[in-house]
Amino acid sequence: MTTDTEVIEKKKTSIRKPKDPGKFNVIVCNDDVTPVEFVVAMLVRVFKHQQDAAVKLTIKVHHEGRAIAGTYSHEIAEQRTMDSIQMARTHGFPLVVKMEAE
Repeated sequence: MTTDTEVIEKKKTSIRKPKDPGKFNVIVCNDDVTPVEFVVAMLVRVFKHQQDAAVKLTIKVHHEGRAIAGTYSHEIAEQRTMDSIQMARTHGFPLVVKMEAE
């Protein structure tokens, strides 16, 4: 027979701590239409990269097909992804920006 104390102890050990929500990478993908200058400007404006870092990252996107623009909490990654896509569409570019769990 199980006592009340044993039941309470089992409940204490089975309580889980909240899971860390994790981080998300915002990925910029290469295409043959979006100009390099636009990608650099978008990285500076949306992701707050310095000009030199934005140029290096854009070159990486061009050579490797994609690169991580930044790693953020889910909400911030989602907002920066949407801001990047909105900026690209406003200027008529098909730039692909997506987020992936780290």
